[in-house]
Amino acid sequence: MAGNGLPSLGRVKLTDLIPSEGIPSDSYKLSVSTLSQSFAQYSAAIIQFPASDGALLRSGLDSARLYFQQKAAYPPEELIHTNDSREWCKTSGYYADPQLWQETYDYRPGLTPTDPINGLEFPPGGLPDIFGLLGKAARDVLDAISYYLNLRSSPFTEILDNVPLRSREISSSVLSVCCHARPSFPGAQHNNLTTQDDGQLIMVPDHEHQVDKSLISVVKSDKAGFHVRDFQGRWILLDGDLGPQEAVVYPGLALYQATAGYVNPALHRTEINNMSGNMYGKCSLVFKLMPKSMTSLSCSEMRAAGHGVEAQFLLPIPVDDFMQRSHPTDQLFNRNTFPSFSYPPAHEDQLNAGTGSMKPLMRRRKNNTRCKPLPPSKRLRLEAQRVLKERVQEIADKKGIKLRFCNLKECENHIHALDSPCANIRMEIGWPHGVPFVHPHDLPNKAKIGFLEAYEPGWTATHDMDLSLMEPAQTSQQYCN
Repeated sequence: MAGNGLPSLGRVKLTDLIPSEGIPSDSYKLSVSTLSQSFAQYSAAIIQFPASDGALLRSGLDSARLYFQQKAAYPPEELIHTNDSREWCKTSGYYADPQLWQETYDYRPGLTPTDPINGLEFPPGGLPDIFGLLGKAARDVLDAISYYLNLRSSPFTEILDNVPLRSREISSSVLSVCCHARPSFPGAQHNNLTTQDDGQLIMVPDHEHQVDKSLISVVKSDKAGFHVRDFQGRWILLDGDLGPQEAVVYPGLALYQATAGYVNPALHRTEINNMSGNMYGKCSLVFKLMPKSMTSLSCSEMRAAGHGVEAQFLLPIPVDDFMQRSHPTDQLFNRNTFPSFSYPPAHEDQLNAGTGSMKPLMRRRKNNTRCKPLPPSKRLRLEAQRVLKERVQEIADKKGIKLRFCNLKECENHIHALDSPCANIRMEIGWPHGVPFVHPHDLPNKAKIGFLEAYEPGWTATHDMDLSLMEPAQTSQQYCN
C-alpha cells in the first residue's frame, strides 16, 4: 500500500461533505481527502448519515423484506429480466433474474407509480424519501470529488437530472430495492452453489465482478456480503461492520469516463454466505446517480483544470451510446497502479487523515504530450454528429418529427424554394438558413460551421479550431461514410 495510504476503508460523515460558501473548513478538506484517498485505494468509502436518516434506511430495508416475502415463487415470464442495455433508463417496478438469484424493484421518479399496483400489491414503502436522501448524498460525494480534482463547482450539473424534476421529466437516476437468495424464489438451481466443510452455503458468482455504469452508487444492505476489489487486486468486504446509519459509496464507469480515467470504477460482487435458514435473503437499497440520456460524457472540465487527457478520452461520448456499449474491465484501467488524483493547487497543504499534519497526498498527472490533436475537418465532423444527436434529435423528438435527410445535390435547390419537400421540417426544427438539409457529416466544412453555430451559438469562438489548416478545396469537400 502506498506510504500515505489509509490503513482501512475511509469513513466520512455526510454532514462534513456539504460545501459552504467561502474558504473550505478543515473538516471539509479532511473529509474530501479521506473520501478521495479511499476511492483511490479501495474504489469505495463509507458515508455516515445523521441518526434520523439511519432510521429511514432501516425502515426501508424492513419494508423491502416484507415486499419480497409476499412475492410469488415463480414470477410471470414477462417479469424475467433480460438485461437489455437499451432499456437502461426505462426500468421500473418489479423484475427478476433467476441466473443471479436476484429480485429487484426499481423506483424511477416520473415513471414508477407510487400508488398500489392494481389496487392489490403495495410497493416497498418510503421510496420517494429514500431516493431523495441517497440522491443528495451521491451529489455531495460527486461535488467532493470535483473539489479534489480542482474542477469548478458542480461541473456535472449539465449531465444530471433537474432538481426537482420538471413537468413530464423521467429520472435517469434510479433507486433499486434488491433481494438476493430469497429461499422461496427458485434461483438456487440456476446458480453455482458450493458447500464448505462446515456446511455453510456460499454463492459463487457466474461472473468474477460487476461494474456499475453510474457516476456514483450508494448501497445499504441488511446483511454482509458486498465485496469490492482494491488497487492491489484483493477482494475487500465492505459491509461487514456497517452501523445502522452507514452506507457504502463507490464510483462507476460514467465517472471514470468523465474524469478521463482519473477515478477508477469499483469492481464489485455480492457473495451470499450462511444464508441457510434465512427466510428473507439479503436485501439492499442501491441508488445509482446516472447521467441524462440526451447528454454526452466529456472531459472538457478535466482539460480546463489542467489535467492531461489521453487520446481515448478526447472525444465526447453520447450517454445513450455509452450505456449500450460493453466495457471490458481488463481494458479500462490497470489495477496494479495507484490511481492518481490531483489536489487543488490553491490548497497544496492538505490535512493528512492519519496524523493531522499538512501534507500533499497525491500529485497531478503530467500532461500526455504523445496525444496528437485531431485534424480540424475530423473534429468538425464529430462535433456535427454530436450536435445532431444532442440538439436536433431532441427537438425533433419533442415535436414528433422523423428526420429524413435529403441528398446534397438535390437539396441545394430545395433551400431556395418555399414549397420544397424539406421546407416544413427545416422550419419546425430551426435548421439554419442556407444550409442544405442533409446529414451533418455529409455537409461541406463551411456548412458544418453554420450548422454548429445555429444550434450552439458561439461555437466557433469557444473552440480553438484553426480553420486555416483546412485547404480551400477541402472546405467544399463532401464527407461520406
